[in-house]
Amino acid sequence: MIDLHVHTVLSDGTQTPADAMRYARMAGYRAIAFTDHADMSSMGHILDRLRPMIRPYSIHAGIDLFAGVELTNIPAALIPDTIREARELGAQVVCVHGQTLGDLVEEGTNLAAIEGGADILCHPGLITEEEATLAAERGVLLEISTRPSNALANGHVVATARRCGARMVINNDAHARQDFIPQDLRRAIAIGAGMTPEEFRTAEENSRQFVLRLLQGKI
Repeated sequence: MIDLHVHTVLSDGTQTPADAMRYARMAGYRAIAFTDHADMSSMGHILDRLRPMIRPYSIHAGIDLFAGVELTNIPAALIPDTIREARELGAQVVCVHGQTLGDLVEEGTNLAAIEGGADILCHPGLITEEEATLAAERGVLLEISTRPSNALANGHVVATARRCGARMVINNDAHARQDFIPQDLRRAIAIGAGMTPEEFRTAEENSRQFVLRLLQGKI
């Protein structure tokens, strides 16, 4: 299992990065990406705190770790520039907090994240077919969230991604120890959102391939 959307005390999580690493490993996860909420004022600080631990902790803890950010509440017009800046600051994974039904997110955020080349559009809510088609063309992964507050539109995301050929990943949006859920529950949430068993396996393989490209330096 892989979780590419993990929060720590560097934003609104309850766990330190080391805690999250340990809890995820104990739950059977093989890789996680730290993606704390960030904007232009905070992402440099977050990445500076994360980067020194990534390699040594990965080696000694038996789990692959990656430093990233979840760009959150950025004005849509500034999202592409902020994505580029995050990469320049060393973010290995760049997520954007999409237009979830569980939060107040600026209209146009989904499109700006896709046009700006985010790696993952998190909990994109009522994403349009035009946006999903562009995500397929740009290789932006669409998240199916196991977090209850962000899972309200999972069924819509699955159906729209299927029609448009967009690739999906399943993430926990983990904020605490209990959020690293077991494989059978991940599968049940995916199937409950309308995924076929084959689509579930494909979504999990999408995460694995993404991590492999990171490890090979191709992202």
